Amino acid sequence: MEHLIQHFRKDEQPFIEQVMGWQREVEDRYAPKLTDFLDPRQRFIVESIINQSDDLNVFTEGVFEQPERKRMLIAPSYLQPSEEDFQIAIYTISYPSKFIQLRHPDVLGALLSVGIDRSKFGDIRLSEHTIQFAIATEIADYVRANLISIGKAKVHVEEVNGTMPLIQNEEQWNESSYTVSSMRLDVVLGTVANISRQKSQNLINAGKVKVNWTVREAVAFELQEGDIISARGFGRLKVIMTEGRTKKDKIRLQVGRLEQKA
Repeated sequence: MEHLIQHFRKDEQPFIEQVMGWQREVEDRYAPKLTDFLDPRQRFIVESIINQSDDLNVFTEGVFEQPERKRMLIAPSYLQPSEEDFQIAIYTISYPSKFIQLRHPDVLGALLSVGIDRSKFGDIRLSEHTIQFAIATEIADYVRANLISIGKAKVHVEEVNGTMPLIQNEEQWNESSYTVSSMRLDVVLGTVANISRQKSQNLINAGKVKVNWTVREAVAFELQEGDIISARGFGRLKVIMTEGRTKKDKIRLQVGRLEQKA
């Protein structure tokens, strides 16, 4: 396991240790372990560790199509889980959409403001007049009772019934190639976002840039393949792969940029 851990960043060590604890728990009790909602980087770490064992399997579920955040079930190899085992409910928010337009940050902030940890709910999906979100069933009743307003708008929360369609993912990744002098965060962000190095450094120093859903304020932070970068005002980027070096020893980089579908 040590050879595996060395490939992860030092600040990911606490989560790695937590995952190893889950692994031991499943092995000792021979019963499945259900996680909270995890982001893609966390799921990559879980799969990297659990897949080292022939006796365990790991399954994921987020209910929505192409969800970003999913719950994971670490289980003995004989178990084949059903969707119900992931204990996820989808709720819809009704509000006066003729008079007010709610955004993703509004909904996220409202859920956090009623005392819910981010790990207890999954994706938030918005369409023109509808909002849906995934939530762990163990706190669903609490949310329904306490989420009564978002900003100045009064809202009503209810579970999505089986006939109501789920909101589809309206995003897609567009891939392009770039040449960068290094894998430093400020260099890659500046190149891909087409802004000056100084502006990219200012964004990072101001805490407006995240790598794998964690704020990074070090401009020299070294990026790796698979990293997801989100910069306020510039959307989300993904380091897909390095394609070697040029004759001038610069790095050829393939990067995805998240765009809204037309």
